[in-house]
Amino acid sequence: MKRLAIFDCDGTLVDSDATIYAALKASMEQNGFAVPPPRLSRRVVGLSLAEAMAALLPDATRETHLRLAEDYKRAFMSLRAAGQVEEPLFDGILELLDALEADGWLLAVATGKSDRGLRHCLDQHGLHARFVSLQTADRHPSKPHPSMAEQAIADAGAAPQSTIVVGDTSFDMAMAVAAGATGIGAGWGYHEAEELIEAGAIAVAGRPLDVLDLIGSHVDG
Repeated sequence: MKRLAIFDCDGTLVDSDATIYAALKASMEQNGFAVPPPRLSRRVVGLSLAEAMAALLPDATRETHLRLAEDYKRAFMSLRAAGQVEEPLFDGILELLDALEADGWLLAVATGKSDRGLRHCLDQHGLHARFVSLQTADRHPSKPHPSMAEQAIADAGAAPQSTIVVGDTSFDMAMAVAAGATGIGAGWGYHEAEELIEAGAIAVAGRPLDVLDLIGSHVDG
């Protein structure tokens, strides 16, 4: 049976917190809203943009949420054009991907990024070709809906019971549960370990290579 590892991107593969906050700040200020503190902005990383704006501004209209999302995209593209996008890989991610592939795992990504944003990010690190499936907010409902995970599983020819989801937010873990996959929390990301467990993670890895031990004890064991 094919084994598939689905990764979130922001907060799991790459540390994009600074750039996300810069784009969010620009969008909020442009539309006359107070900029939320970083601790609140991290709470919505992983959601699709309109849903993230709705979580930050629940009393605003849907039209406003959509406008903020579009302004965020424009701000992010402006940062990229200016060479100011910072999306470094977390330490240990390359080693984790290498080890999983060496053990026969297929790799995929499920992210709230756009197709274009994900492509830029992965190309920057030379990773694009390593993933058999790339699922984004452009074609799916926001996490925790299972659509992204289900499509990645179908693309890989895998099955839910042979699939893990590695992500740093409760949305990732809830998506894994909804898709029938196994969720492993990325403790180096943006949500607390307790939240990941409450959302359905079987365990939380403190660093990327710890995922291998968790697979051995909770998935392959």
